[in-house]
Amino acid sequence: MKSIIRIAGLVGILGLFIWTLYFLYQKNQEEPVVYETMTPTYRTIIKKSVATGSVVPRNETFIKPQISGIIQEIYVKPGDIVKNGDLIARVKVIPNMGALNSAENRVNRANIALNNAQMDYDRNKTLVDQGVISQAEFQQFEIARRQAMEELNASEDALAIVRDGVSKKAGNSSNTLIRSTVSGMVLDVPVEEGFNVIEANNFNDGTTIASIADMDNLIFQGRIDESEVEKLKLGMELIMNIGAIEQDEFKAILEYISPKGVTEEGAIKFEIEAAVQADTNHFIRAGYSANADVVLDRKDSVLAIDESLLTFEGDKTFVELETESQKFEKREIETGISDGIHIEVTSGISKTDKLKKPLK
Repeated sequence: MKSIIRIAGLVGILGLFIWTLYFLYQKNQEEPVVYETMTPTYRTIIKKSVATGSVVPRNETFIKPQISGIIQEIYVKPGDIVKNGDLIARVKVIPNMGALNSAENRVNRANIALNNAQMDYDRNKTLVDQGVISQAEFQQFEIARRQAMEELNASEDALAIVRDGVSKKAGNSSNTLIRSTVSGMVLDVPVEEGFNVIEANNFNDGTTIASIADMDNLIFQGRIDESEVEKLKLGMELIMNIGAIEQDEFKAILEYISPKGVTEEGAIKFEIEAAVQADTNHFIRAGYSANADVVLDRKDSVLAIDESLLTFEGDKTFVELETESQKFEKREIETGISDGIHIEVTSGISKTDKLKKPLK
């Protein structure tokens, strides 16, 4: 029995030894690692910060009625081009019954007063023609008749305003006719025929009937992180990407930086505005979301490499330079601006040098 166990142990040890020799042989047969290399190139490097926001008209005007009532007709729709003074809508007045009753009573009293003044005038006109009374005595009856006529006209106008929202003298200047106060494109008509509207006054903003803006005068409104805001200067160029127009870039000029930050998602951000340069090849709609790259620094045609090639030791920067085939040595370099992917190399290597790429 003991001899069998001894033989089995020897066989196991021999098997392990043979497997070890095979493993070492296979390992020696593996191909050596071949590193890829990359040469520096001349390129333009733009150091930038990104602001997120949207494109909006510089000025958007909200057309509101000067009288309360019901929308009777609407003459425009979103996308229409209008001029200052063009008719937007017509409002039908719903009169206040108390005010209407008072106005009608005033007209009735004015009619009675005019009839009385007319009778006095006619009676005394006969007397002055016969020479019974002087012209001076008759003049007071003529004045009273004229005053009664003026009061009747005024009361009838007041009744028309209460009942119809416009006096007889107003003509085309009626408050019931809502006209555009600016020239531009109609962006929105948030009401429909039959809607109740409230007039704009000192106590109420009024109901918006239409919003109008000049779509050739757009701005980018966005927010930028507090860590970047001190790098901005008015007049800087922004490269804007609009989500709905992915294939093209647009330019804008920075013209406003908010002096006060706001908290957004736990970070302090500052609002900025930039004038969007006109582009006749595209129609930019109000409210498009956009990202604007704020150009903090730019260098054209500089020697650059991928940042992934860099290694760091303390405050020094190195790359691995190929001296012979698949043989590399560390080389210290000086760097300049970076766009996060490529970095400028100011000294240490040349355009013909081959640099070791890290393994993926």
